[in-house]
Amino acid sequence: MLGIPHRVVVPDVDETALPGEAPDAYTVRLARAKARAVPASLVLGADTTVVSEGVMFGKPASSDEAVDMLRRLQGRTHQVYTAVALAHAGDVLDALDVSAVTFRRHDDAVLRAYVATGEPLDKAGAYAIQGQGAALVEGIRGDFFGVMGLPVRLVLDLLARAGYPYSFTR
Repeated sequence: MLGIPHRVVVPDVDETALPGEAPDAYTVRLARAKARAVPASLVLGADTTVVSEGVMFGKPASSDEAVDMLRRLQGRTHQVYTAVALAHAGDVLDALDVSAVTFRRHDDAVLRAYVATGEPLDKAGAYAIQGQGAALVEGIRGDFFGVMGLPVRLVLDLLARAGYPYSFTR
């Protein structure tokens, strides 16, 4: 979207939460681990966690789990934590975005139909706000890009702190 050259590498990082780990610490820890896991001179790692009523929702392991997550989120407001980390020159910088998303109510047939698209199966909280999952959303307070999984303003801040300020002209 911003024309920044990049390549996507999926790092091998264990995403298991530590006992008693808070959502903010968990999300930042994973983003930092992902940034450190790829050998390159400048690496951006990111992670997103959905939290509702104190429960962290990662990526669903099955279609049934995705439907269950969506059932538990519908008609409520939940928080989306997205952390970004930038590894550069032996250092790792990080930042965290927290936004609130309110879901509409839907019957199980709608939730199952959405899950059947396959879209939510690799998404924290079992939905993609930037895709068909937008139909589930009533409102958002915060950064749309953070809910999508990459808070652009924070990425640009980290790049600038590392000596790579964004420019509209290349």
